[in-house]
Amino acid sequence: MELRLLLVDDDPSTLKLFSLILAKGGYSVRTAESGGDALQALSAEGKFDLLILDLCMPKPDGFEVLKQVKELYPGLRTLVISGYLSGALLPASECLGATATLNKTSAPELLLAQVNQLLLG
Repeated sequence: MELRLLLVDDDPSTLKLFSLILAKGGYSVRTAESGGDALQALSAEGKFDLLILDLCMPKPDGFEVLKQVKELYPGLRTLVISGYLSGALLPASECLGATATLNKTSAPELLLAQVNQLLLG
């Protein structure tokens, strides 16, 4: 069974790069360009195995999406990514319930390994 990922980022080039990396790793990737699109996809499309969420986006930002996801989908694992201020906001997302975090500047090299660890152990 193919594992389904929801990748959320407001930067189209990041979405494209990360989608390619994850698809080559054998994952089914659905993308969303905003927090609102992500919440709509979660509601409409059913179960995802992992949410990969950028923090710094237009409203609702990643923090708000993370709060809602933890309330509405408490079992959904979340990998929060950010490059803002060299990832300085990532610890705050852990306080809100993120399963794991990844600095966006190192993400292309570490993304697949981190996803594999979260989903496959």
